[in-house]
Amino acid sequence: MSNVDKPGPARDVPVDWEALEDAFENNAPEVHSYLHLGTGEVLRVVDGIADPEMHSRIASDGTYLRIEPVSSREQYRWMERFIPMVDDPELRDRLTQAIDGKGAFRRFKDVLMSFGPERERWFAFRSERLRVFMEAWLAAHALNPVARTNWQAAPAETPPEAAPISQDQLSGRRGRSSESLRKQLRELTDALGVRDLEKVLVFAEFIKARRAARTFTNRQEARAEGEAEAESERSSEDPHDDEDPSPSSAPRTLAR
Repeated sequence: MSNVDKPGPARDVPVDWEALEDAFENNAPEVHSYLHLGTGEVLRVVDGIADPEMHSRIASDGTYLRIEPVSSREQYRWMERFIPMVDDPELRDRLTQAIDGKGAFRRFKDVLMSFGPERERWFAFRSERLRVFMEAWLAAHALNPVARTNWQAAPAETPPEAAPISQDQLSGRRGRSSESLRKQLRELTDALGVRDLEKVLVFAEFIKARRAARTFTNRQEARAEGEAEAESERSSEDPHDDEDPSPSSAPRTLAR
């Protein structure tokens, strides 16, 4: 159950779609995700890592909304629906065998790891399914997703104790720069053997491909919205504009 009982009038929330997608995908029982209704930040609470008192504070705070992830059963259906879309018969057979039994999700991803184009198609397909669930969830809670600025901050008048909790606060980490993270990664890889390095490389390629698929999906959606807007503008133009030199007063459709 969420900690918001009844949705009131629709309110704008600057949603971080990528973070929200991760939250909807991760249905591990020890992971609890929350959306901050003011900043749009997604907070992830992991049992055994987060401070229990901090988790209790978040769960009882009306500015946070508990995110209900997509069930494993539904995500399994997505794999079943995707396999017939694969053109290569041999790959279809391998994927069908991969989803049989325990560990199906991991085996499915492992098989796709060596097939770049189909892997990207899968990420795009899954992102589309997740977007449908996310939009339905937002609508059910009367939340209207709006564009985010590069940095969403709490209002200036917000007292420190009421300010949104950061993921670093929750996990007891301090903010780290990208350079310090790269340095730490280099130190870790220096201590690994060849086989472990191959695993790290495969996982890094997996993350890179998933991000590329999300970017592709977002661009496609933006292009579709732009075409719809242009079509709406054309349909709203006065058919006698060429005969009338005065500026057109036809309404223009605004982008979301």
